[in-house]
Amino acid sequence: MIQKILLAVSGLGHAEEMLKTLTQLPSIQKAKVTVLHVVPGKTTTEAMTAKWEEGGRILANAIQTLNLDPSQISSILRQGDPKDVVCQVADEIDADLIIMGSRGLKRLQSILSNSVSQYVFQLSSRPMLLVKDDIYVKNIKRIMVAMDKSDAAKHCLKLATFLLQGIPGGQLILANVDTDLRGKSSEITEVSSEKNPVFAAAVAEAQRYAVPARCYTSSGKPGEEICRLAEELNVDLLLLGSPDRRPSIAKSFVDIDRLIGASLSDYVRVNATCPVLLARTEA
Repeated sequence: MIQKILLAVSGLGHAEEMLKTLTQLPSIQKAKVTVLHVVPGKTTTEAMTAKWEEGGRILANAIQTLNLDPSQISSILRQGDPKDVVCQVADEIDADLIIMGSRGLKRLQSILSNSVSQYVFQLSSRPMLLVKDDIYVKNIKRIMVAMDKSDAAKHCLKLATFLLQGIPGGQLILANVDTDLRGKSSEITEVSSEKNPVFAAAVAEAQRYAVPARCYTSSGKPGEEICRLAEELNVDLLLLGSPDRRPSIAKSFVDIDRLIGASLSDYVRVNATCPVLLARTEA
């Protein structure tokens, strides 16, 4: 399911570390990796030469850090607007997953600071793994999927079961939040899948791939609860579906509601204490 990965590197953050952790998973070990660094286009000729040289060093360091079989990895150094170039290259190589670092900027800060990762997520339909600068990347054994009845959640479930195949001691955590917009949180409760129709189908899917699954519920504001569940259950990777509800004519434009922080995915992206894989499906 994940055969081609695009890793966008800037020389900062934990994106390389995240990919190195991913490539230890049996399901990912044969994936082809393209490492991309983008040199900003608006600068003087003298500065541009220095930027190209710096970009070459960043790519070389990333490839050395990853230490993959040379047949599995390639690099691209390109000039342009980073948020546009990442989307273009992802389409060119038909990437199954984009991995980027993220500063975890909140709401309008994403616009004012020209957040590359936020714009790429807005404009690409491909799954995107965001790794904030301030988190610790752990070996992946416990993957959590925020479950509801949406197609986006089902897509995340498929990705999670794929990633967990062959991991000794690997575990799928299924979490469902009963929305309480007053913000009153309940205790986190482990439940049997038979008592929740959302869980029943998900557990059956996991069993098809021999992936152990445990189910948890809580109530409160969805974004806050998903982050709390991930932290308290010691999750290594969180998968969250993010359906695209814009009409087809607007697919190439940024979803302002997401950028100003009105969406669930935006809240989780900013506040989760583990890496977040956002998977979009069209509503």
